[in-house]
Amino acid sequence: MRDWGTRQWVTAAAGTALTLLVLGLPAVLIPNGLFAREIEPTWWSHPVWVATSILSGLLLATYTRPVPEGSDGPGGVRGLGGGLLAWFAIGCPVCNKIVLLALGTSGAMAWFAPLQPLLAAAGLVLLTLALRARLRANASCPVPDSVG
Repeated sequence: MRDWGTRQWVTAAAGTALTLLVLGLPAVLIPNGLFAREIEPTWWSHPVWVATSILSGLLLATYTRPVPEGSDGPGGVRGLGGGLLAWFAIGCPVCNKIVLLALGTSGAMAWFAPLQPLLAAAGLVLLTLALRARLRANASCPVPDSVG
């Protein structure tokens, strides 16, 4: 990352800001009139939200430089999975329609809510692994600044 230029850092900042909004608004970590939350966020929701947003922004910035031709780029599925797990982790357990349909209100509180910290940790680990893989791929095969 120390070789990144302005383009990568602007992309990282924009990706972080966008992720903060995309995760924070529906989880009501950013107070708003569009969404309501029946259960207050846990003490760890805000740090997980911020860490997920930063890692997502950095991961997005790695895609501003091409990876070797014929490669989908390492880390893509892990990055998506990490962001999705974080979304489930920081959200209200009884406000999530998918969880509510699958488990009901009592199941969401008895089964899903205790799993949310584990989902948060797994999401952060997956994002970290994805970022690490992308940074290693970019470092092993640098692309010249100007092509042709």
